[in-house]
Amino acid sequence: MKAWQLHEPGDPWTNLVLADLPSPTPGAGEVLVDVEGTDLNFADVLQCQGQYQVKVPTPFTPGMSTAGTIVAVGPDVDLEPGQRVVGWTVVGNGGFAEQALMGAAGCTVLPDEVASSTAVAMHVTYGTSWFALHHRGRLQPGESVLVLAAAGGVGSSAVQMAKAHGCWVLAAAGGPDKAQVCTELGADIAIDYNNEDLYQRVMEETSGRGVDVIYDPVGGDHFDVARRLLAWEGRLLIVGFASGRIPQAPVNHVLVKNYSLVGVHMGGYREADPSPFRRCYEDIYQLLADGKIDPLIGETIAMDDLPRALKDLAERRTTGRVILEPSR
Repeated sequence: MKAWQLHEPGDPWTNLVLADLPSPTPGAGEVLVDVEGTDLNFADVLQCQGQYQVKVPTPFTPGMSTAGTIVAVGPDVDLEPGQRVVGWTVVGNGGFAEQALMGAAGCTVLPDEVASSTAVAMHVTYGTSWFALHHRGRLQPGESVLVLAAAGGVGSSAVQMAKAHGCWVLAAAGGPDKAQVCTELGADIAIDYNNEDLYQRVMEETSGRGVDVIYDPVGGDHFDVARRLLAWEGRLLIVGFASGRIPQAPVNHVLVKNYSLVGVHMGGYREADPSPFRRCYEDIYQLLADGKIDPLIGETIAMDDLPRALKDLAERRTTGRVILEPSR
C-alpha cells in the first residue's frame, strides 16, 4: 500500500515521504480499513513538527482520524469486515495512507446514507464543537456566541451547531472572502478581523454587553481580545492554539467579571470517560439528517497533493475541511 511517512520531526510539507509499505496487521481491539477519506487537522501538522501533546516515535504515518471500510479485524473486536466506520486511527498507522489501523472501541459505524467523506469531515470538527458547546460549555438556546476562526474546520462547525441550538452567532474570520463564508454558514453577524476592530465591532453589536460564550480555537492575540468581550458570567471555551502562542489570562480579570475559562480536550475523553461519544455522534448525525448542519468541505485532494494541502492548512489558506481521498 502507499502511505506517507515521517522519518524525522519537521514540517510535513518537506519531511513527509510517500512510501510503498506492507499492509499493517490489526492487533487486539483493532481493525484494518481501506481508507476512503481522511481529514487534515492542524494537530497533524503539530504532531509532525514534534509540538503536539502526544509524541510519536518515527517513522510513522500521520492522520489522526479516518473513515473507510473494514477489511480485517483483530482479536476481541465486535465489528466485522465490510462495515463502514469513522473514528480515531492507531498512533503511527494513521489515515494518510491507502490503509490504516483504527481502534475498534473508538469506531462509529456509519449510517448507509452518510458518505465517508462527509463523516470524516464531521468527526473531529463537529465532535469538538459538540463537546465544547454542549458538554463543556452548557450552551443554552438564546445565548450569544462569538466564534473565532469561524471559516475554518472547527469554527465553521461551531457556527452551524450554535445556530442549530437557537443561539445568536457572531462569526469572526480573517479576510472578506472568509467573512462571506461565515454569512453563508448562517452567522447572524460576520466580522472580518483583518480589516475591522474585533473588540469595537462586537461591543457595538451587543450594545456594550459582550457575549455569553466565546469559542476560541486560535489562542494568541485573539484570546487577549476575546476574554475582554465576555459578558458577566460568560464562558470562554479554550479549543486550541492555532496561532502558535499559548496565551495567559490575568485571574483578577476572571474574578471581576465572574467568567469561566473552560478547557475543551475532546481526545482526552477516549481514556478518561468515553461514554459521551455515543451521545455526541447520535446528536450530530440526527442534526445532519434533519438538514440543520452541513459540513463545509473546502477541498478534496489526492495522495500526491497532501504536502501542499498541509502547508496551506498551516498557513491558514484553507476554508472548511480538507479531505484526503487516496483513491482519487
